[in-house]
Amino acid sequence: MKNSQKHQESLPSDKSERFSSSGFIFAAIGSAVGLGNMWKFPYITGQYGGAAFFLLFVVCLVVVGLPVLLAELAIGRGGRGSASSSFVKLSGKKVWGGLGMVSVIAPFVILSFYAIVAGWTLHYAVQAFSGKLVPNTDFTLMYGGFMESYTPIIWQAVVLVLVGAIVVKGISGGIEKFNKILIPGMFILLVVLMIRALTLPGAGAGVSFFLNPDFSKLTPESTLVALGHAFFSLSLGMGTMITYGSYVAKRQSLGTATLAIGTGDLLYALIAGLIIFPTTFSFGINPGQGPGLVFIALPAAFSEMPFGSFFGGLFFILLAIAALTSAVSLLEVPVKYVMDRFGWNRTRSVWIFIIGCFILGVPASLSLGVSPGLTFGGMAFFDWIDFAASNVLLPLGGLIVTIFAGYFYKGVADEAGLTALWFRVWLFLLRFVAPILVVFVFLHSAGIIKF
Repeated sequence: MKNSQKHQESLPSDKSERFSSSGFIFAAIGSAVGLGNMWKFPYITGQYGGAAFFLLFVVCLVVVGLPVLLAELAIGRGGRGSASSSFVKLSGKKVWGGLGMVSVIAPFVILSFYAIVAGWTLHYAVQAFSGKLVPNTDFTLMYGGFMESYTPIIWQAVVLVLVGAIVVKGISGGIEKFNKILIPGMFILLVVLMIRALTLPGAGAGVSFFLNPDFSKLTPESTLVALGHAFFSLSLGMGTMITYGSYVAKRQSLGTATLAIGTGDLLYALIAGLIIFPTTFSFGINPGQGPGLVFIALPAAFSEMPFGSFFGGLFFILLAIAALTSAVSLLEVPVKYVMDRFGWNRTRSVWIFIIGCFILGVPASLSLGVSPGLTFGGMAFFDWIDFAASNVLLPLGGLIVTIFAGYFYKGVADEAGLTALWFRVWLFLLRFVAPILVVFVFLHSAGIIKF
């Protein structure tokens, strides 16, 4: 009873800085469900074997993703602080605060380029609904022209202002309310688009590719790619779930929340596949052609589809919602850190980081079109910061979480709230399975391990 009271009293006294139980689930699902599910997941599934890769992704999600997710939530609620200070409070050692800074820096860097891609989705949604997208015949040329203009910077600014306007209103009045409206709305859009895709001529071939596995197509490389995507799709290693966990009441079951978040993420990926693959197979599009699938190939499919402007608009609105729900969680991580560390108010914290993300994002956006000479380490600046965040900071942040929760956090059993059997399974995965696999993902992403 004393332990429960301790946690309850450590919640922020301002009720606007707390999640309700349902609000936390919606916000966490919103954080997990992002552009990666609709933009990245389809083309890597297409590249690495379809249904067999999807099943491998599910296994990785269960074996590594969910255990690390529960660990992050437990650290956040136990520490009741930022992605850095929670480690210090729970261990009593400042060195863990320095290590935790990896998970504060990562979301700031990610948001700087994530907002760029989110801006593309808003631009394409407007183009579709205004009737300017479907009449085009050369979508490669259209995409190239867009990227070689300054228009992406304008849309990047629009996204960042929207995200800032949500986060500045706090947890219950901003992030929670936003997700409670948009997550159900996103699900409705998913179902509508799935029904449209499944009723297209030739859609059955796409469904078969996605749901009938051919395990001969699996390789060691596809295993690591599936593991990396399972990690990324749950927003792990970037401090978001630690930060969100700090706003959750003790009465909330973290085990149940972890299953709900994982299920939501998996369901979204499943329905996304049932939209993308029937559509691509129906119109003879290669589903494994890379990032251009969404912004070049699918607009071509919508242009040949009855009511293509309408369904194309819905599709890009869906992408934009997914991007925004993840972006607000990314911004909250550094905002929470400076509020705790320096005592800044929420308004000041939010807009300073919004300006910082915009400044870092401008050269990243320009490097993709207007100024291709903006390079770093032999890569376009956009690609370099993407690589640094996704392939270095995120695996490192995840590794820190698994080691801390598995070996150094003494109260982790109480916070996780699992039965004795499940706790032993969870601890085994955290100590011996997840760290090894995360290291392999890091080495593969860094190009050290090649197949």
